[in-house]
Amino acid sequence: MANKVNLIEKCQVGPPQGSVPSPTSIPLSSFDLPWLLCPVSCKRIFFYEFPYPKTHFLQKVLPNLKQSLSLTLKHFFPLSSNIVFPPKPQTPHILYLEGDTLTFTVVESTTTNLNNLVSHTPRDVTCLDPFIPILPSPHVLEDGTLFITPMAIQVTLLPNSGFTICITFNHVVSDGRSLHNFIKFWASLCMSKKDLSSFPFLDRDKIGNSNELKSIFLEELWNMPLNSIGHMDFVPNNNVANDMVKHTIVLRRDQIENLKKLVSIKCQSLGLGTLLHVSTFVVTCSLIWVSNIKLECTQISDEFPNEDEELYMMVLADCRYFSEMKIPLTYFGNCLVSGLATMKRSKLVGQNGLFEAAIAIGSKVRELQCDPYKGVETLMSICRNVVRIRQRLLAIAGSPKLGAYESDFGWGKPKLSEVGHVNSPGVFSLSDCRDIEGGIEVGIALEKSHMHKFNIILNELLTNLSSSKLVLHQVLFLFQSLFPHILYSEGDTLPFIVAESTTTNLNNLVSDTPRDVTCLHPFVPILPSPHALEDGTLLIPPMAIQVTIFPNYGFTICINFYHVIADGRSFHNFIKFWASI
Repeated sequence: MANKVNLIEKCQVGPPQGSVPSPTSIPLSSFDLPWLLCPVSCKRIFFYEFPYPKTHFLQKVLPNLKQSLSLTLKHFFPLSSNIVFPPKPQTPHILYLEGDTLTFTVVESTTTNLNNLVSHTPRDVTCLDPFIPILPSPHVLEDGTLFITPMAIQVTLLPNSGFTICITFNHVVSDGRSLHNFIKFWASLCMSKKDLSSFPFLDRDKIGNSNELKSIFLEELWNMPLNSIGHMDFVPNNNVANDMVKHTIVLRRDQIENLKKLVSIKCQSLGLGTLLHVSTFVVTCSLIWVSNIKLECTQISDEFPNEDEELYMMVLADCRYFSEMKIPLTYFGNCLVSGLATMKRSKLVGQNGLFEAAIAIGSKVRELQCDPYKGVETLMSICRNVVRIRQRLLAIAGSPKLGAYESDFGWGKPKLSEVGHVNSPGVFSLSDCRDIEGGIEVGIALEKSHMHKFNIILNELLTNLSSSKLVLHQVLFLFQSLFPHILYSEGDTLPFIVAESTTTNLNNLVSDTPRDVTCLHPFVPILPSPHALEDGTLLIPPMAIQVTIFPNYGFTICINFYHVIADGRSFHNFIKFWASI
Protein backbone atom coordinates (compact mmCIF):
# COMPACT_ATOMS: atom_id res chain seq x y z
CA MET A 1 0.00 0.00 0.00
CA ALA A 2 1.31 3.44 -0.95
CA ASN A 3 2.22 5.87 1.80
CA LYS A 4 0.49 9.23 2.01
CA VAL A 5 2.23 12.59 1.73
CA ASN A 6 1.36 16.27 2.06
CA LEU A 7 2.82 18.85 -0.29
CA ILE A 8 5.12 21.40 1.35
CA GLU A 9 6.64 23.15 -1.66
CA LYS A 10 6.95 22.81 -5.42
CA CYS A 11 9.42 25.10 -7.15
CA GLN A 12 11.86 25.34 -10.04
CA VAL A 13 15.64 25.20 -9.58
CA GLY A 14 18.21 25.98 -12.26
CA PRO A 15 21.78 27.22 -12.61
CA PRO A 16 22.52 30.71 -11.21
CA GLN A 17 21.50 33.40 -13.68
CA GLY A 18 24.15 34.02 -16.33
CA SER A 19 26.35 31.13 -15.22
CA VAL A 20 25.75 29.05 -18.37
CA PRO A 21 26.03 30.52 -21.89
CA SER A 22 22.64 30.72 -23.59
CA PRO A 23 21.84 29.07 -25.88
CA THR A 24 24.07 26.04 -25.39
CA SER A 25 23.47 22.97 -27.53
CA ILE A 26 24.99 19.50 -27.02
CA PRO A 27 24.44 16.92 -29.78
CA LEU A 28 23.21 13.46 -28.83
CA SER A 29 25.85 10.80 -29.48
CA SER A 30 25.39 7.32 -30.90
CA PHE A 31 25.47 6.16 -27.24
CA ASP A 32 22.55 8.50 -26.35
CA LEU A 33 20.20 7.94 -29.29
CA PRO A 34 19.02 4.37 -28.50
CA TRP A 35 17.57 5.57 -25.20
CA LEU A 36 15.02 7.72 -27.06
CA LEU A 37 13.21 4.42 -27.57
CA CYS A 38 13.56 3.30 -23.94
CA PRO A 39 10.04 3.07 -22.46
CA VAL A 40 11.10 3.35 -18.80
CA SER A 41 12.05 6.43 -16.80
CA CYS A 42 14.91 5.82 -14.37
CA LYS A 43 14.58 6.48 -10.66
CA ARG A 44 17.11 6.47 -7.84
CA ILE A 45 16.10 7.12 -4.22
CA PHE A 46 18.39 7.82 -1.25
CA PHE A 47 17.29 7.46 2.40
CA TYR A 48 19.02 9.66 5.00
CA GLU A 49 18.77 9.60 8.76
CA PHE A 50 17.77 12.99 10.25
CA PRO A 51 16.20 12.68 13.74
CA TYR A 52 15.23 16.35 14.07
CA PRO A 53 11.97 18.32 13.95
CA LYS A 54 10.32 19.46 10.74
CA THR A 55 11.04 23.13 11.47
CA HIS A 56 14.78 22.49 11.67
CA PHE A 57 14.69 20.70 8.33
CA LEU A 58 12.74 23.47 6.60
CA GLN A 59 14.83 26.31 8.04
CA LYS A 60 18.34 24.83 7.88
CA VAL A 61 18.50 21.86 5.56
CA LEU A 62 16.12 22.66 2.74
CA PRO A 63 17.60 26.07 1.77
CA ASN A 64 21.08 24.51 1.64
CA LEU A 65 19.85 21.64 -0.54
CA LYS A 66 18.30 24.04 -3.05
CA GLN A 67 21.22 26.47 -3.14
CA SER A 68 23.83 23.72 -3.59
CA LEU A 69 21.64 22.12 -6.28
CA SER A 70 21.56 25.39 -8.21
CA LEU A 71 25.36 25.68 -8.02
CA THR A 72 25.70 22.05 -9.11
CA LEU A 73 23.44 22.61 -12.12
CA LYS A 74 25.85 25.31 -13.27
CA HIS A 75 28.19 22.43 -14.20
CA PHE A 76 25.55 19.78 -14.90
CA PHE A 77 23.22 22.09 -16.83
CA PRO A 78 22.01 19.35 -19.27
CA LEU A 79 19.85 18.07 -16.40
CA SER A 80 17.87 21.32 -16.27
CA SER A 81 17.77 21.72 -20.06
CA ASN A 82 15.48 20.09 -22.63
CA ILE A 83 16.06 17.12 -24.88
CA VAL A 84 15.02 18.36 -28.32
CA PHE A 85 13.93 16.05 -31.14
CA PRO A 86 13.35 18.26 -34.21
CA PRO A 87 11.97 17.21 -37.61
CA LYS A 88 14.38 15.82 -40.21
CA PRO A 89 17.05 16.83 -41.25
CA GLN A 90 17.81 18.58 -37.96
CA THR A 91 19.37 16.27 -35.38
CA PRO A 92 18.37 15.60 -31.74
CA HIS A 93 20.28 17.55 -29.12
CA ILE A 94 20.22 18.87 -25.57
CA LEU A 95 19.39 22.57 -25.48
CA TYR A 96 19.94 24.95 -22.58
CA LEU A 97 18.30 28.39 -22.62
CA GLU A 98 18.63 31.04 -19.92
CA GLY A 99 15.99 30.37 -17.28
CA ASP A 100 15.70 26.61 -17.89
CA THR A 101 15.04 24.76 -14.64
CA LEU A 102 14.01 21.41 -13.23
CA THR A 103 11.07 20.75 -10.92
CA PHE A 104 11.99 20.43 -7.23
CA THR A 105 9.22 19.12 -4.97
CA VAL A 106 9.16 18.87 -1.17
CA VAL A 107 6.56 16.71 0.59
CA GLU A 108 6.00 15.29 4.07
CA SER A 109 5.11 11.67 4.77
CA THR A 110 2.22 11.20 7.19
CA THR A 111 2.11 7.40 7.36
CA THR A 112 5.62 5.98 7.85
CA ASN A 113 9.10 6.61 9.23
CA LEU A 114 12.66 5.90 8.08
CA ASN A 115 13.10 2.62 9.94
CA ASN A 116 10.09 1.07 8.22
CA LEU A 117 11.55 1.90 4.81
CA VAL A 118 15.23 0.94 5.12
CA SER A 119 14.84 -2.62 6.37
CA HIS A 120 15.67 -5.39 3.91
CA THR A 121 12.34 -7.15 4.44
CA PRO A 122 9.96 -7.38 1.44
CA ARG A 123 7.60 -4.42 1.06
CA ASP A 124 4.80 -3.42 -1.31
CA VAL A 125 6.29 -2.07 -4.56
CA THR A 126 3.84 0.84 -4.51
CA CYS A 127 4.72 2.07 -1.02
CA LEU A 128 7.37 4.47 -2.35
CA ASP A 129 5.31 5.83 -5.25
CA PRO A 130 4.41 9.07 -3.41
CA PHE A 131 8.15 9.69 -2.83
CA ILE A 132 8.99 9.52 -6.55
CA PRO A 133 8.65 12.62 -8.77
CA ILE A 134 6.93 12.21 -12.14
CA LEU A 135 8.50 13.61 -15.29
CA PRO A 136 6.18 15.80 -17.38
CA SER A 137 5.03 14.23 -20.64
CA PRO A 138 6.94 15.31 -23.76
CA HIS A 139 5.29 18.25 -25.59
CA VAL A 140 5.27 19.02 -29.30
CA LEU A 141 5.63 22.45 -30.92
CA GLU A 142 3.64 23.46 -33.99
CA ASP A 143 6.56 22.61 -36.29
CA GLY A 144 6.70 19.05 -34.90
CA THR A 145 9.69 19.58 -32.62
CA LEU A 146 9.49 17.33 -29.54
CA PHE A 147 10.67 18.68 -26.16
CA ILE A 148 11.49 16.14 -23.44
CA THR A 149 12.16 17.04 -19.79
CA PRO A 150 15.26 15.20 -18.56
CA MET A 151 14.93 15.29 -14.75
CA ALA A 152 12.79 15.98 -11.69
CA ILE A 153 13.75 15.81 -7.99
CA GLN A 154 11.63 15.24 -4.89
CA VAL A 155 12.58 15.46 -1.23
CA THR A 156 10.30 13.63 1.20
CA LEU A 157 10.49 14.54 4.88
CA LEU A 158 9.96 11.76 7.41
CA PRO A 159 9.47 13.88 10.58
CA ASN A 160 11.90 13.20 13.43
CA SER A 161 13.49 10.25 11.64
CA GLY A 162 14.88 11.22 8.23
CA PHE A 163 14.24 12.24 4.64
CA THR A 164 14.59 10.85 1.14
CA ILE A 165 15.94 12.37 -2.06
CA CYS A 166 14.52 10.80 -5.19
CA ILE A 167 15.63 11.61 -8.73
CA THR A 168 13.64 10.63 -11.80
CA PHE A 169 15.59 11.07 -15.02
CA ASN A 170 15.45 10.28 -18.71
CA HIS A 171 18.21 7.87 -19.77
CA VAL A 172 18.80 9.91 -22.95
CA VAL A 173 20.63 12.57 -20.95
CA SER A 174 22.55 10.43 -18.48
CA ASP A 175 23.59 6.90 -17.59
CA GLY A 176 24.10 5.63 -14.04
CA ARG A 177 27.72 6.75 -13.78
CA SER A 178 26.84 10.31 -14.87
CA LEU A 179 23.90 10.44 -12.46
CA HIS A 180 26.01 9.34 -9.50
CA ASN A 181 28.74 11.82 -10.43
CA PHE A 182 26.03 14.52 -10.31
CA ILE A 183 24.73 13.29 -6.93
CA LYS A 184 28.21 13.19 -5.40
CA PHE A 185 29.02 16.66 -6.72
CA TRP A 186 25.77 18.04 -5.27
CA ALA A 187 26.43 16.28 -1.95
CA SER A 188 29.98 17.63 -1.67
CA LEU A 189 28.78 21.19 -2.33
CA CYS A 190 25.97 20.84 0.19
CA MET A 191 28.29 19.50 2.88
CA SER A 192 31.34 21.73 2.40
CA LYS A 193 30.16 24.63 0.20
CA LYS A 194 33.11 23.82 -2.11
CA ASP A 195 33.53 22.03 -5.45
CA LEU A 196 35.26 18.96 -4.02
CA SER A 197 34.18 16.49 -6.70
CA SER A 198 35.44 16.30 -10.27
CA PHE A 199 33.79 18.49 -12.89
CA PRO A 200 31.80 16.76 -15.62
CA PHE A 201 33.37 16.19 -19.02
CA LEU A 202 30.77 17.24 -21.63
CA ASP A 203 32.67 17.10 -24.95
CA ARG A 204 30.91 14.56 -27.19
CA ASP A 205 33.73 14.70 -29.76
CA LYS A 206 36.17 12.97 -27.39
CA ILE A 207 34.31 9.70 -26.85
CA GLY A 208 34.92 7.89 -30.12
CA ASN A 209 31.45 8.72 -31.42
CA SER A 210 30.55 6.59 -34.46
CA ASN A 211 29.13 8.89 -37.16
CA GLU A 212 28.13 5.92 -39.30
CA LEU A 213 26.09 4.36 -36.50
CA LYS A 214 24.65 7.75 -35.60
CA SER A 215 23.39 8.24 -39.16
CA ILE A 216 21.76 4.79 -39.15
CA PHE A 217 20.09 5.43 -35.78
CA LEU A 218 18.82 8.85 -36.88
CA GLU A 219 17.20 7.45 -40.02
CA GLU A 220 15.45 4.82 -37.93
CA LEU A 221 14.24 7.37 -35.37
CA TRP A 222 13.00 9.79 -38.05
CA ASN A 223 10.94 7.01 -39.61
CA MET A 224 9.17 6.20 -36.35
CA PRO A 225 5.87 7.71 -35.14
CA LEU A 226 6.55 10.73 -32.94
CA ASN A 227 4.51 9.25 -30.10
CA SER A 228 7.00 6.37 -29.82
CA ILE A 229 9.87 8.77 -29.02
CA GLY A 230 10.52 9.71 -25.42
CA HIS A 231 7.31 8.23 -24.00
CA MET A 232 8.16 6.18 -20.94
CA ASP A 233 6.80 3.68 -18.40
CA PHE A 234 5.17 1.10 -20.64
CA VAL A 235 4.24 -0.81 -17.44
CA PRO A 236 2.39 1.76 -15.31
CA ASN A 237 2.10 0.96 -11.65
CA ASN A 238 -1.66 0.54 -11.85
CA ASN A 239 -0.97 -2.63 -13.89
CA VAL A 240 1.33 -4.08 -11.25
CA ALA A 241 -0.06 -7.11 -9.41
CA ASN A 242 -1.76 -6.21 -6.13
CA ASP A 243 0.60 -8.37 -4.06
CA MET A 244 3.85 -7.37 -5.79
CA VAL A 245 6.64 -6.82 -3.28
CA LYS A 246 10.19 -5.55 -3.49
CA HIS A 247 13.09 -7.08 -1.61
CA THR A 248 16.78 -6.28 -1.19
CA ILE A 249 19.00 -9.35 -0.95
CA VAL A 250 22.53 -8.98 0.41
CA LEU A 251 25.23 -11.27 -0.94
CA ARG A 252 28.36 -11.46 1.20
CA ARG A 253 31.84 -11.16 -0.21
CA ASP A 254 32.76 -14.74 0.74
CA GLN A 255 29.71 -16.08 -1.12
CA ILE A 256 30.67 -14.15 -4.24
CA GLU A 257 34.35 -15.11 -4.07
CA ASN A 258 33.47 -18.77 -3.57
CA LEU A 259 31.24 -18.71 -6.65
CA LYS A 260 33.96 -16.98 -8.69
CA LYS A 261 36.47 -19.68 -7.73
CA LEU A 262 34.12 -22.52 -8.62
CA VAL A 263 33.19 -20.93 -11.95
CA SER A 264 36.86 -20.31 -12.76
CA ILE A 265 37.79 -23.93 -12.02
CA LYS A 266 34.91 -25.20 -14.14
CA CYS A 267 35.85 -22.91 -17.02
CA GLN A 268 39.50 -23.97 -16.92
CA SER A 269 38.46 -27.61 -16.92
CA LEU A 270 36.57 -26.86 -20.15
CA GLY A 271 39.65 -25.23 -21.65
CA LEU A 272 38.22 -21.68 -21.58
CA GLY A 273 40.91 -20.26 -19.29
CA THR A 274 41.39 -16.51 -19.71
CA LEU A 275 38.99 -16.38 -22.66
CA LEU A 276 36.15 -15.92 -20.17
CA HIS A 277 35.47 -12.85 -18.05
CA VAL A 278 34.72 -14.12 -14.51
CA SER A 279 33.85 -11.18 -12.26
CA THR A 280 31.54 -10.25 -9.40
CA PHE A 281 29.09 -8.92 -11.97
CA VAL A 282 29.14 -12.15 -14.00
CA VAL A 283 28.62 -14.57 -11.11
CA THR A 284 25.99 -12.40 -9.37
CA CYS A 285 23.95 -12.07 -12.56
CA SER A 286 24.27 -15.82 -13.15
CA LEU A 287 22.97 -16.56 -9.66
CA ILE A 288 19.94 -14.28 -10.06
CA TRP A 289 19.18 -15.46 -13.61
CA VAL A 290 19.20 -19.15 -12.66
CA SER A 291 17.14 -18.51 -9.51
CA ASN A 292 14.62 -16.51 -11.53
CA ILE A 293 14.17 -19.22 -14.18
CA LYS A 294 13.97 -21.98 -11.57
CA LEU A 295 11.21 -19.92 -9.93
CA GLU A 296 9.31 -19.78 -13.24
CA CYS A 297 9.43 -23.57 -13.42
CA THR A 298 7.66 -23.83 -10.04
CA GLN A 299 4.76 -21.77 -11.41
CA ILE A 300 3.68 -24.39 -13.97
CA SER A 301 -0.08 -24.76 -14.20
CA ASP A 302 -1.40 -26.92 -17.03
CA GLU A 303 1.48 -26.82 -19.48
CA PHE A 304 5.19 -27.36 -19.11
CA PRO A 305 7.36 -24.47 -20.29
CA ASN A 306 9.14 -24.84 -23.60
CA GLU A 307 12.56 -26.17 -22.60
CA ASP A 308 14.05 -25.11 -25.94
CA GLU A 309 12.81 -21.54 -25.58
CA GLU A 310 15.63 -19.03 -25.72
CA LEU A 311 15.88 -16.68 -22.74
CA TYR A 312 17.87 -13.46 -22.59
CA MET A 313 19.95 -11.58 -20.06
CA MET A 314 20.59 -7.97 -21.04
CA VAL A 315 24.25 -7.26 -20.28
CA LEU A 316 25.38 -3.62 -20.07
CA ALA A 317 29.02 -2.53 -20.00
CA ASP A 318 30.43 0.95 -19.34
CA CYS A 319 32.94 2.02 -22.01
CA ARG A 320 34.64 4.33 -19.52
CA TYR A 321 36.34 1.20 -18.18
CA PHE A 322 37.62 0.16 -21.63
CA SER A 323 41.18 1.51 -21.63
CA GLU A 324 41.45 1.53 -25.42
CA MET A 325 38.53 4.01 -25.69
CA LYS A 326 40.20 6.52 -23.34
CA ILE A 327 36.94 7.99 -22.03
CA PRO A 328 37.27 9.77 -18.65
CA LEU A 329 35.19 8.50 -15.72
CA THR A 330 33.81 12.04 -15.39
CA TYR A 331 32.30 11.97 -18.90
CA PHE A 332 28.68 13.15 -18.64
CA GLY A 333 26.22 11.36 -20.90
CA ASN A 334 25.72 7.76 -21.96
CA CYS A 335 28.66 5.42 -22.35
CA LEU A 336 26.90 2.06 -22.19
CA VAL A 337 27.03 -0.77 -24.68
CA SER A 338 24.85 -3.84 -24.50
CA GLY A 339 24.63 -7.47 -25.50
CA LEU A 340 22.16 -10.29 -25.02
CA ALA A 341 23.42 -13.39 -23.25
CA THR A 342 21.23 -16.15 -24.69
CA MET A 343 20.46 -19.51 -23.07
CA LYS A 344 17.89 -22.25 -23.51
CA ARG A 345 15.62 -22.72 -20.52
CA SER A 346 16.68 -26.37 -20.14
CA LYS A 347 20.33 -25.40 -19.68
CA LEU A 348 19.61 -22.70 -17.12
CA VAL A 349 17.64 -25.06 -14.88
CA GLY A 350 20.01 -27.98 -15.46
CA GLN A 351 22.66 -29.31 -13.10
CA ASN A 352 25.31 -26.95 -14.52
CA GLY A 353 22.95 -23.97 -14.89
CA LEU A 354 25.11 -21.57 -12.88
CA PHE A 355 28.21 -22.39 -14.89
CA GLU A 356 26.36 -22.28 -18.21
CA ALA A 357 24.92 -18.87 -17.31
CA ALA A 358 28.33 -17.56 -16.22
CA ILE A 359 29.89 -18.73 -19.48
CA ALA A 360 27.14 -17.03 -21.52
CA ILE A 361 27.32 -13.74 -19.58
CA GLY A 362 31.12 -13.71 -19.23
CA SER A 363 31.57 -14.40 -22.95
CA LYS A 364 29.20 -11.55 -23.80
CA VAL A 365 31.13 -9.15 -21.55
CA ARG A 366 34.39 -10.17 -23.22
CA GLU A 367 32.79 -9.68 -26.64
CA LEU A 368 31.67 -6.16 -25.69
CA GLN A 369 35.18 -5.31 -24.56
CA CYS A 370 36.58 -6.46 -27.92
CA ASP A 371 33.99 -4.67 -30.10
CA PRO A 372 32.17 -1.90 -28.17
CA TYR A 373 30.37 -0.42 -31.19
CA LYS A 374 28.71 -3.73 -31.92
CA GLY A 375 27.29 -3.33 -28.41
CA VAL A 376 25.85 0.07 -29.35
CA GLU A 377 24.01 -1.52 -32.29
CA THR A 378 22.67 -4.25 -30.00
CA LEU A 379 21.48 -1.64 -27.50
CA MET A 380 19.46 0.07 -30.23
CA SER A 381 17.94 -3.28 -31.20
CA ILE A 382 17.01 -4.12 -27.60
CA CYS A 383 15.40 -0.71 -27.02
CA ARG A 384 13.47 -1.14 -30.27
CA ASN A 385 12.22 -4.64 -29.41
CA VAL A 386 12.01 -4.55 -25.61
CA VAL A 387 8.19 -4.70 -25.54
CA ARG A 388 8.18 -7.75 -27.83
CA ILE A 389 10.80 -9.78 -25.93
CA ARG A 390 10.29 -8.54 -22.37
CA GLN A 391 8.59 -11.77 -21.22
CA ARG A 392 11.83 -13.65 -21.96
CA LEU A 393 14.23 -10.86 -20.99
CA LEU A 394 15.88 -10.17 -17.64
CA ALA A 395 17.46 -6.72 -17.45
CA ILE A 396 19.90 -5.20 -14.97
CA ALA A 397 19.73 -1.74 -13.43
CA GLY A 398 22.61 -0.13 -11.55
CA SER A 399 26.09 -1.44 -10.84
CA PRO A 400 28.25 -2.11 -7.76
CA LYS A 401 30.86 0.21 -9.32
CA LEU A 402 28.67 3.32 -9.01
CA GLY A 403 29.31 3.88 -5.30
CA ALA A 404 25.67 4.46 -4.37
CA TYR A 405 26.58 4.93 -0.69
CA GLU A 406 29.24 7.59 -1.27
CA SER A 407 26.76 10.51 -1.44
CA ASP A 408 27.08 12.26 1.93
CA PHE A 409 25.20 15.58 2.09
CA GLY A 410 26.46 16.25 5.61
CA TRP A 411 24.34 13.76 7.56
CA GLY A 412 26.32 10.60 6.87
CA LYS A 413 26.07 8.11 4.05
CA PRO A 414 22.59 6.94 3.05
CA LYS A 415 20.87 4.36 5.21
CA LEU A 416 19.66 2.85 1.94
CA SER A 417 20.04 3.59 -1.76
CA GLU A 418 17.56 1.97 -4.10
CA VAL A 419 16.68 1.81 -7.78
CA GLY A 420 13.09 3.02 -7.96
CA HIS A 421 12.11 1.48 -11.31
CA VAL A 422 12.59 -2.12 -10.16
CA ASN A 423 8.88 -2.83 -9.81
CA SER A 424 8.33 -5.89 -12.01
CA PRO A 425 9.92 -9.36 -12.38
CA GLY A 426 11.75 -8.48 -15.62
CA VAL A 427 14.40 -6.29 -14.02
CA PHE A 428 16.69 -6.44 -10.98
CA SER A 429 19.21 -3.98 -9.57
CA LEU A 430 22.81 -4.29 -8.42
CA SER A 431 24.52 -2.00 -5.94
CA ASP A 432 27.47 -1.89 -3.60
CA CYS A 433 26.61 -2.79 -0.02
CA ARG A 434 26.33 -0.22 2.75
CA ASP A 435 27.39 -2.33 5.72
CA ILE A 436 29.33 -5.31 4.33
CA GLU A 437 32.63 -4.58 2.60
CA GLY A 438 32.74 -6.28 -0.77
CA GLY A 439 29.08 -7.29 -0.51
CA ILE A 440 26.42 -6.77 -3.17
CA GLU A 441 22.84 -5.58 -2.74
CA VAL A 442 20.40 -7.11 -5.21
CA GLY A 443 16.96 -5.51 -5.60
CA ILE A 444 14.15 -7.62 -7.04
CA ALA A 445 10.34 -7.34 -7.35
CA LEU A 446 8.01 -10.36 -7.41
CA GLU A 447 4.57 -11.38 -6.30
CA LYS A 448 4.61 -11.99 -2.56
CA SER A 449 4.18 -15.77 -2.78
CA HIS A 450 6.80 -15.96 -5.52
CA MET A 451 9.25 -13.93 -3.46
CA HIS A 452 9.14 -16.56 -0.72
CA LYS A 453 9.87 -19.32 -3.27
CA PHE A 454 12.64 -17.26 -4.87
CA ASN A 455 14.37 -16.84 -1.52
CA ILE A 456 14.17 -20.60 -0.93
CA ILE A 457 15.71 -21.32 -4.34
CA LEU A 458 18.45 -18.71 -3.89
CA ASN A 459 19.29 -19.92 -0.38
CA GLU A 460 19.51 -23.51 -1.63
CA LEU A 461 21.98 -22.44 -4.31
CA LEU A 462 24.03 -20.48 -1.76
CA THR A 463 23.97 -23.43 0.65
CA ASN A 464 25.28 -25.66 -2.10
CA LEU A 465 28.01 -23.09 -2.74
CA SER A 466 28.89 -23.13 0.95
CA SER A 467 29.15 -26.92 0.82
CA SER A 468 31.31 -26.60 -2.27
CA LYS A 469 33.61 -24.29 -0.34
CA LEU A 470 34.28 -27.08 2.19
CA VAL A 471 35.54 -29.33 -0.61
CA LEU A 472 37.18 -26.60 -2.67
CA HIS A 473 40.69 -27.79 -1.78
CA GLN A 474 39.69 -31.30 -2.87
CA VAL A 475 38.42 -29.86 -6.14
CA LEU A 476 41.69 -27.98 -6.61
CA PHE A 477 43.66 -31.14 -5.85
CA LEU A 478 41.58 -33.08 -8.37
CA PHE A 479 42.05 -30.30 -10.91
CA GLN A 480 45.81 -30.33 -10.38
CA SER A 481 45.94 -34.10 -10.69
CA LEU A 482 44.21 -33.94 -14.06
CA PHE A 483 46.10 -31.02 -15.59
CA PRO A 484 49.76 -29.97 -15.76
CA HIS A 485 50.83 -27.61 -12.99
CA ILE A 486 53.82 -26.22 -11.14
CA LEU A 487 54.30 -27.80 -7.71
CA TYR A 488 56.63 -26.58 -4.98
CA SER A 489 57.41 -28.83 -2.01
CA GLU A 490 59.55 -27.98 1.01
CA GLY A 491 63.22 -28.58 0.13
CA ASP A 492 62.86 -28.20 -3.64
CA THR A 493 66.05 -26.73 -5.20
CA LEU A 494 67.65 -26.05 -8.57
CA PRO A 495 71.17 -27.13 -9.70
CA PHE A 496 73.78 -24.38 -9.19
CA ILE A 497 77.18 -25.15 -10.73
CA VAL A 498 80.47 -23.23 -10.43
CA ALA A 499 83.23 -23.99 -12.96
CA GLU A 500 86.57 -22.50 -14.02
CA SER A 501 87.70 -22.06 -17.62
CA THR A 502 91.25 -23.25 -18.35
CA THR A 503 91.44 -22.62 -22.10
CA THR A 504 90.17 -19.09 -22.80
CA ASN A 505 89.63 -15.67 -21.28
CA LEU A 506 86.80 -13.15 -21.25
CA ASN A 507 88.19 -10.90 -23.98
CA ASN A 508 88.18 -13.77 -26.49
CA LEU A 509 84.50 -14.36 -25.84
CA VAL A 510 83.09 -10.83 -25.90
CA SER A 511 84.68 -9.71 -29.18
CA ASP A 512 82.50 -9.23 -32.24
CA THR A 513 84.48 -11.68 -34.37
CA PRO A 514 82.78 -14.96 -35.46
CA ARG A 515 83.35 -17.94 -33.18
CA ASP A 516 82.53 -21.65 -33.17
CA VAL A 517 78.97 -22.27 -31.98
CA THR A 518 80.20 -25.04 -29.68
CA CYS A 519 82.75 -22.93 -27.83
CA LEU A 520 80.24 -21.93 -25.14
CA HIS A 521 78.87 -25.42 -24.50
CA PRO A 522 81.03 -26.01 -21.40
CA PHE A 523 79.59 -22.83 -19.84
CA VAL A 524 75.95 -23.95 -20.26
CA PRO A 525 74.37 -26.08 -17.50
CA ILE A 526 72.43 -29.15 -18.58
CA LEU A 527 68.87 -29.57 -17.32
CA PRO A 528 68.29 -32.87 -15.53
CA SER A 529 66.16 -35.28 -17.52
CA PRO A 530 62.43 -35.55 -16.66
CA HIS A 531 61.61 -38.56 -14.52
CA ALA A 532 58.37 -40.46 -14.07
CA LEU A 533 56.79 -41.63 -10.84
CA GLU A 534 55.20 -45.07 -10.47
CA ASP A 535 51.73 -43.62 -11.19
CA GLY A 536 52.96 -42.17 -14.47
CA THR A 537 53.27 -38.58 -13.28
CA LEU A 538 56.11 -36.82 -15.09
CA LEU A 539 58.33 -34.42 -13.08
CA ILE A 540 60.31 -31.90 -15.15
CA PRO A 541 63.06 -29.72 -13.56
CA PRO A 542 62.49 -26.14 -14.82
CA MET A 543 65.93 -24.48 -14.41
CA ALA A 544 69.67 -24.86 -13.84
CA ILE A 545 72.34 -22.18 -13.32
CA GLN A 546 76.11 -22.26 -13.96
CA VAL A 547 78.74 -19.67 -13.06
CA THR A 548 82.02 -19.97 -14.97
CA ILE A 549 85.09 -18.08 -13.71
CA PHE A 550 87.80 -16.67 -15.99
CA PRO A 551 90.66 -15.97 -13.52
CA ASN A 552 91.79 -12.36 -13.53
CA TYR A 553 89.27 -11.52 -16.31
CA GLY A 554 85.63 -12.05 -15.30
CA PHE A 555 82.88 -14.62 -15.11
CA THR A 556 79.69 -15.71 -16.88
CA ILE A 557 76.26 -16.60 -15.52
CA CYS A 558 74.32 -18.96 -17.74
CA ILE A 559 70.75 -19.99 -17.08
CA ASN A 560 69.11 -22.89 -18.85
CA PHE A 561 65.35 -22.89 -18.36
CA TYR A 562 62.24 -24.65 -19.61
CA HIS A 563 59.92 -22.31 -21.54
CA VAL A 564 56.87 -23.88 -19.88
CA ILE A 565 57.65 -22.02 -16.66
CA ALA A 566 58.56 -18.58 -18.01
CA ASP A 567 58.74 -16.44 -21.11
CA GLY A 568 61.49 -13.94 -21.82
CA ARG A 569 59.91 -11.12 -19.84
CA SER A 570 59.43 -13.29 -16.76
CA PHE A 571 62.96 -14.65 -17.08
CA HIS A 572 64.54 -11.18 -17.25
CA ASN A 573 62.38 -9.98 -14.34
CA PHE A 574 63.89 -12.87 -12.34
CA ILE A 575 67.44 -11.92 -13.39
CA LYS A 576 66.93 -8.24 -12.50
CA PHE A 577 65.38 -9.09 -9.16
CA TRP A 578 68.32 -11.41 -8.35
CA ALA A 579 70.82 -8.75 -9.45
CA SER A 580 69.17 -6.04 -7.34
CA ILE A 581 69.40 -8.22 -4.21
